[in-house]
Amino acid sequence: MRSVQYLVDNLAGWRLAMTRVRPDAGVPVAKRPVLIVPGYGMNSFIFGYHPQGPSLVETLAARGLEVWTVDLRGQGHSIRAHGSNRYGMAELAIDDLGTAIAHVVANTATGARTVDLIGCSLGTALSFAHVAAVPGAPVHALVSMAGLVTWKAAHPLVRTALSSPRLVGMMRMRNTRQLARVALPVLARLAPSLLSVYVNHQSTDLSEAHKLVQTVEDPHPIVNREIAEWMKRGDLVVRGVNVSEKLPELRHPFFCVVANDDGIVLPATSRHTYDAIGSETKRLLCVGDADQPIAHADLFLCHGAQEMIFTPVADFLLEV
Repeated sequence: MRSVQYLVDNLAGWRLAMTRVRPDAGVPVAKRPVLIVPGYGMNSFIFGYHPQGPSLVETLAARGLEVWTVDLRGQGHSIRAHGSNRYGMAELAIDDLGTAIAHVVANTATGARTVDLIGCSLGTALSFAHVAAVPGAPVHALVSMAGLVTWKAAHPLVRTALSSPRLVGMMRMRNTRQLARVALPVLARLAPSLLSVYVNHQSTDLSEAHKLVQTVEDPHPIVNREIAEWMKRGDLVVRGVNVSEKLPELRHPFFCVVANDDGIVLPATSRHTYDAIGSETKRLLCVGDADQPIAHADLFLCHGAQEMIFTPVADFLLEV
C-alpha cells in the first residue's frame, strides 16, 4: 500500500494533516475515494492502528478503496500557523471538512468527482452537518461508526459531565494525552471495567495501551459547550441549519454501524440516524453480544474487527 502525507491550507490559518493510502498495484481500484473523519478528543491515528491485525485503513485499501484520513484543526499533525484557537463545530464541519473534501477531489487517483465519508463518533455529526449545510457538496455515500446526529438518549455519566454548557465551556484541559499515557495502562491492568463505556477489555487487547493514547487530543472548551447545548436541545444545529430536521430529505446511500455496549453514544442514539434518514439505500449493522460486548472505541480495535466491521463497510462502499 502506498501512503502519501499532505498539509492542506484551510484558509483560516491552519494546515490540516491529510494522508492518502492507495491500494497495492494489481488490486482493482474502487470508483470513488473514501475520507475518514475523526471524532471529538481524538485524531486519525486510530484508523491506521489495530493491536492484532490490519487496521481500518489497511482493510479498506486491501479491498481496492483509495483511503484518505484527515486531522481537523486542533487534531493530530495539523499545524496552527496564524489561525485562531476560537473555533467550534461549524468551523470543523463546514470549513475544515470542506477543505479536506476539496483536496481529495483535486488529488484522487480515481478521477472521481465525489467522495464517500466515514464519520466516526462526532465525525458523523460533522459529516452530516456538512452535507446538510453545503448545497451540492460532492459527497456520495455516508457511513456512521458509533456516530450521531440527534441525541435521543445519553449515558448518565455523559449527561452529568455535560449538564452545564456554561461550566464545560469554561474548562480548558491540557496535556490530556500525557495524562492518558500514565492512566490508561494502569486502568487497563488494574481496573479495566472503568474503561468499559469507551473500550471493553473483553473485546479489545489493551496490552499496548501506551500506543492507543496517540489518538487522544485535548477537549476544546467551545466545542464542549456546543456539545452540551446540543445534548440539551436534542437536534444538531450548525450555522442556523437544523441538521436533524433535514435527515428525511437526505438521499445519500447510508451505512450505520452501532455498537451494542457503547457508553459514549448509546445504541438508541446511534441508530436514530438510520431510522430518520430518507435514503432509499441504507443498511444497519449492530455489532456485539453478551460474549463480546462492543463499546465505542472497540469498533476500531476489537478482536475480529476486520471481518465483523471493516469488511462490511468496504462491501457497502464498493456496492453503492
